[in-house]
Amino acid sequence: MSANEAGGSGMQSNSVKREPSDLSIVVPAQSGRSVRVSEGDIIRIIDPKGQQVADLWAFAISPHLDWLSTAQTRDINERLFPKVGESFYSDRGRPLLTLVEDGSPGPHDMLFPACNRELYERAGLHDHPNCRDNLLSVLRDEGVALPFVPDPVDLFQNSPPQPDGRLEVLPSINPPGGYVVVRAECDLLLVVTACSVDFHPTNGECCTEIEVEVVRSSRPS
Repeated sequence: MSANEAGGSGMQSNSVKREPSDLSIVVPAQSGRSVRVSEGDIIRIIDPKGQQVADLWAFAISPHLDWLSTAQTRDINERLFPKVGESFYSDRGRPLLTLVEDGSPGPHDMLFPACNRELYERAGLHDHPNCRDNLLSVLRDEGVALPFVPDPVDLFQNSPPQPDGRLEVLPSINPPGGYVVVRAECDLLLVVTACSVDFHPTNGECCTEIEVEVVRSSRPS
């Protein structure tokens, strides 16, 4: 269920003025990238070609390691996905990100884990790129070690629970240029991966890139 489904039809927006970004990152297809953001920074995650799922993780590094928890986020907000104005919470129940604008028709997902090597091996695909390994590779480069791999926020993923309880991943309905905007509520390390699934229509006909733009909270005068 997306924020749109939880709060009504159509895209949700607080009419956020789009400022020029201070930093722009391209996450190539089937890969991952990291970015460090500060409290108050605005982050826009964009699907330039449409139908591409973006997996999002957030980590608070100090004073102690903490990470975005989809379970805590569902519990605290009492919904499957935050609506605009609500937050994504950490494992310790600390607000890490706030959903400022949803420029996608949705839905988004917080029930599925990141794709991993074993998923592709079950499909007969060996040594296939996957979001779990891409996350761990990025974290190694950042010098961050985790006790386990937390589930991501699956932006633009079309996998709402079915009436009979099944969880079915359908093709994303996100249009070219669809995006979400979040605000950092503390200093964070963000990791974004462009989902690697290419044997199922999760990402439409093919995997493509994701763009990340950051507007810093304070600009030099």
